[in-house]
Amino acid sequence: MNVLLLILKLSVVTVLVASVAEALVLTWRHARRGGPAYDWKAAGVSVVDFMVRQYALTWLLLWPFAMWSGAMDWVWQHRLWTLPLDHWWGWVACFIGQEFCYYWYHRAAHRVRWFWCTHAIHHSPNQLNLSAAYRFGWTGKLTGSLAFFMLAPLLGMPPDVIALMLALNLIYQFWVHATWIPRLGPLEWFLNTPSAHRVHHASNLEYLDGNYGGVLTVFDRLFGTYIAERDDVPCRYGLVTPITTYNLLHIEFCHWQALWRDLRSARSARAVAGYLLKPPGWSPDGHGTTTEELRQRANVAAGHGHATGQAVARATESGIGRPATDNMTATP
Repeated sequence: MNVLLLILKLSVVTVLVASVAEALVLTWRHARRGGPAYDWKAAGVSVVDFMVRQYALTWLLLWPFAMWSGAMDWVWQHRLWTLPLDHWWGWVACFIGQEFCYYWYHRAAHRVRWFWCTHAIHHSPNQLNLSAAYRFGWTGKLTGSLAFFMLAPLLGMPPDVIALMLALNLIYQFWVHATWIPRLGPLEWFLNTPSAHRVHHASNLEYLDGNYGGVLTVFDRLFGTYIAERDDVPCRYGLVTPITTYNLLHIEFCHWQALWRDLRSARSARAVAGYLLKPPGWSPDGHGTTTEELRQRANVAAGHGHATGQAVARATESGIGRPATDNMTATP
């Protein structure tokens, strides 16, 4: 345990040094080979986000963390049983249990707008690189995300072990934010790899809302949220509506401001609950921009395009309407 705690303390320096080293190499590669330049300003935003969260907010937001920690301790005192940590299978059970809880937290962070307002900050960089790994946002401790981990102490996992496992989970995820690491063969079947995580960070409609696992993709496969990276669909990073500013305060709070505007415009309790608990993009009139609605519209548009193509083919084969064929082909 002491060795693991030492690793956690050293990880802060390691993460920052590794991300700077990657930035230097990618900048050199850009100068030699061309391609998109490394976004140093975005990396700077991530560093400031990290420093404020890691140091200033650790003390300013001590009370909500203490409250949730106290709640976790209370659940631990009323646990159903105790996992034996003097046996290897007890540690394996803790790892799998924490991973299960993390999966559902991470899934909710994308599918519940209240949690998305914080998690969107992690997805706001328009380039995926190691610096994006530690851009988490400042309001996470205020949203109650630790509630997703209450099942773990109830099932016999000590709170300090859960905290340690979660920290190691996040450290593991640092390296999967690289775009230069290729697919890893058989490891793709059960591990969260850079390829799997590239999909998770992509804003392409084909890739939205997938690959929530921290270390494993087992629960993604089990619950139907695994999406494989495709050679024919290059990942486009950032949010569906990209944030192009480097104003840190705007990045940190713009989603909360938008939520507040929507709540003020709500005309019913159903609308208030929907804005808070439904997926990002939900609208009470049924004409929102959730992932499901965007995909449905894309399918309808594709169906219209397919029908148009069939009509063009029939007209061409019959030898009539050739000028109209040109017009119809140009329209889509």
